[in-house]
Amino acid sequence: MSHAATPLTMTNATVKLSPPRLSERHVAGVLILALCAVLILIIALPLWALLSKSLEDTQGRFVGLANFVSYATTPTLLSSLTNSLLVASVTTGIVLPLAFLYAYALRRSCIPGRGLFYAAAMVPVFAPSLLSGLALIYIFGNQGLLKSWMMGASLYGPVGIIAAEALYSFPHAVLILVTALGLSDGRLREAAEAMGTTRWRIFHTITLPGARYGVISAAFVVFTLVITDFGIPKVIGGQFSVLATDAYRQVVGQQNFPMGAVVGIILLVPAVLAFFVDRAVQRRQSAMLSARAVPYAPRPDKRRDLTLLGFVSLTALAIVGPYGIAIWGSFVKYWPYNLSLTLNNYDFAAVDPEGWSTYGNSLLLASLTAVIGTALIFTGAYLIEKLKLFPRLRAFAQFLAMLPMAVPGLVLGLGYVFFFNAGWNPLNALYGTLTILVINTIAHFYTVGHITALTSLKQIDSEFESVSASLKVPFWSTFRRVTAPICLPAILDIAVYVFVNALTTVSAVIFLYGADTKLASIAIVHMDEAGAIASAAGMASVIMLTAIAVKLAHVGLDRLVFGRLQRWRQR
Repeated sequence: MSHAATPLTMTNATVKLSPPRLSERHVAGVLILALCAVLILIIALPLWALLSKSLEDTQGRFVGLANFVSYATTPTLLSSLTNSLLVASVTTGIVLPLAFLYAYALRRSCIPGRGLFYAAAMVPVFAPSLLSGLALIYIFGNQGLLKSWMMGASLYGPVGIIAAEALYSFPHAVLILVTALGLSDGRLREAAEAMGTTRWRIFHTITLPGARYGVISAAFVVFTLVITDFGIPKVIGGQFSVLATDAYRQVVGQQNFPMGAVVGIILLVPAVLAFFVDRAVQRRQSAMLSARAVPYAPRPDKRRDLTLLGFVSLTALAIVGPYGIAIWGSFVKYWPYNLSLTLNNYDFAAVDPEGWSTYGNSLLLASLTAVIGTALIFTGAYLIEKLKLFPRLRAFAQFLAMLPMAVPGLVLGLGYVFFFNAGWNPLNALYGTLTILVINTIAHFYTVGHITALTSLKQIDSEFESVSASLKVPFWSTFRRVTAPICLPAILDIAVYVFVNALTTVSAVIFLYGADTKLASIAIVHMDEAGAIASAAGMASVIMLTAIAVKLAHVGLDRLVFGRLQRWRQR
């Protein structure tokens, strides 16, 4: 008995002497709390600071809604709101039918080169919004090639803003509508065709109702993009004031921070309404999908395909053509009188003191944002989706992660001005540094990357975590050895998305840069203000070509490397 008890006693002694292992529940709780704290710091607190500033006067005293009353009773200020609503409504009315027909041609016809036409429609995504305005100046401006087409009207004002915003927002509508048309059930159309139903009746009783939620989502996305955009109205708006330029004028020009905050709050309202309506629409759309639904496979139809081919060809030319002319104009000596080519316009130091360093700052910002932002976004999504602990805390983190989707970049930038520039804030030393630009850019584009990560994580069977738990493997080991390798394609998608948007963003960072952290997109604004249109177009072209090169590298890497690594998932 004594011999049998000895090993047991030694074993117990060994267990007592070993240090207690930190439980996974404690680690998970600390990590989720840390995620909430980070999201509160970079998203919620700046918005709170914006709201607080709108309720103060220039001396920092609380005045309630007096600033809003002053805004509503000042005709020159109120006109910017009506102008923004007008421009956004007209642009949405133009873009939506064109984008729907373009997406219909890509999804519901047998036209050749659909991949090429889709790529052509996506070109504006890779360029700063300012470039579409600069491109139209080269074509229809006072010295434009086709100035006579304006029939005496001026490009600088609502006409130019609407045209440039339509060019800029078109690919975003196409992205949504292509997906919406691809999700509809093809069996309904096949049954209708078998019964001899006319094409027009099929379209307005099956095709359009099946994609109506996508149409509504696209309308709200275009409306929000247009009403919150800063670059295009700044370049081509002239004396026509909109909310975005009004906020910039109040903060930078007049140093009237409370009124700038009021404009930011007003700018936030339509974006928030659009966000919640879009979320409700998406929920109803998902409820209508059937598990037995099959995609519609179009059959060749010569007359239909030729008609749609002509439409998408003209539309693609109208999209790519202006950007091509802007790139050409950046090499021209003196537009349009001396069209000989030169590289002098790319001597940016001649028109901007920082020269090419602004492009280097943009590359550094995009790289840091892609690395740090992707790590934060994917890890945060994993904590919310895969850890089944602290449901209320995870729900709060999910709410914070979705919040940036409803916040325009200009509004978030204003919030950062008031929060990080406050004297009481110990983080005010970050103002004007590259660090605050990285933090702001991560917060601005957080939601789309978060949704991408969640989508990828939802596709991974929860049995991975169950097996790991049964084998006493901590979740961080499962994350590092299983989840992250499986989700590498999605992680790369997030990184490229964040990189491209960090490279092209203007509105979110226009208030935050310092003397040594000026970005290329900001340099474009200043070059345009100085009248150096060719140099501004040159810098914008460099940004666009860089973004396209990164995307092409992403596509090649995804097909050649990650495509092979993911073959084990296919049957």
